[in-house]
Amino acid sequence: MDFAFDAADDAFRQEARSWLEDRLGRPCATEGGRAWEQELGRAGWIGLGWDAGETGYGNRQATLTRQIAWAEEYARAGAPARVGHIGENLLAPILIAHGTRAQKQRFLPAVARGEALWCQGYSEPGAGSDLAAVRTTAVPDGTGRYTVTGQKIWTSLAREADWCFVLARTDPGSQRHHGLSFLLVPMDQPGRVEVRPIRQMSGTSEFNEVFFDGAVAEEVVGGEGNGWTVAMGLLALERGVSTLVQQIGFAAELDRVLRTAVAGGAVADPVLRERLVRQWAELKTMRWNALRTLGGSGDAGAPSVAKLLWGGWHKRLGELAVEVRGAAAAVGPDDWTPTAPYELDEAQRLFLFARSDTIYGGSDEIQRNIIAERVLGLPREPR
Repeated sequence: MDFAFDAADDAFRQEARSWLEDRLGRPCATEGGRAWEQELGRAGWIGLGWDAGETGYGNRQATLTRQIAWAEEYARAGAPARVGHIGENLLAPILIAHGTRAQKQRFLPAVARGEALWCQGYSEPGAGSDLAAVRTTAVPDGTGRYTVTGQKIWTSLAREADWCFVLARTDPGSQRHHGLSFLLVPMDQPGRVEVRPIRQMSGTSEFNEVFFDGAVAEEVVGGEGNGWTVAMGLLALERGVSTLVQQIGFAAELDRVLRTAVAGGAVADPVLRERLVRQWAELKTMRWNALRTLGGSGDAGAPSVAKLLWGGWHKRLGELAVEVRGAAAAVGPDDWTPTAPYELDEAQRLFLFARSDTIYGGSDEIQRNIIAERVLGLPREPR
């Protein structure tokens, strides 16, 4: 199963490839970050997946096949990791679906230009996969402003973000998914918003804790009390073009593991060889599943199935990355020094970080519950 690309799609792909080849040697591409986002924005490469009916927000319209072509070329070129993807791929579709015209005009052009970076304030220490248990509060003052107090955790890119979309409880007497609102909170509020990086066992700090202490928000998306509906709309966005891009990165990682296995002779082990072949076959299956659900709607189980597939696959790949190296995988790439006591090579980082893939974004246990209850109609877990 595959998409058919016509001549116009091929021309679009060649334009994307040429642009990337020309720009990737520049300092902004080498460094990534905000400068690279703005370079993408000036060329019109941000917002290709936005609703074709929405105009005037600075994005270049493109068909689904052209979105795929751009995403595939970006991944294959080894372009920098995006710091604006949360605003482009999560916030923007939510604003297009639920935001007011004024909110779209205010926020979407800045995202399309690569000038505004966003983070997502969902999970809390006591409300990770069980999102309905959020305790962060947002108290309205009657003038359209809210005072936000609480803690969010596992917040990607919080240190770089200008804004955070926050799920908070605006009805103090509400429980579970009732009384929640979807708020847009500026991060630049000294003394009211504090970001603390979380150092992981991989030695990096992609995630953060965010503390709101009387932070002010003036924008609520979808209306007060409708936050659960808006928040759940993000689940459908977890599948789509971004899934196919992710798989291109996975394929590159698998190729490195295979080359290591061949070079070191580990591929001679029939059990290990069978596991490597299985990884390849499962990656192909994930692609076919992504194409099957691409652009679809109404399939309550599709995001959960996709998460289960890639989370487990990537974790197993991390395990293979160190197993094919044998005892050498336990040795760091550099000698220990007081200033660099925790240096890891690429395979070791993959092994350690991939262990989180079955937890963040909704744990495997939660995904299986969703499939069981919402798709198969099985009885809910007793509370």
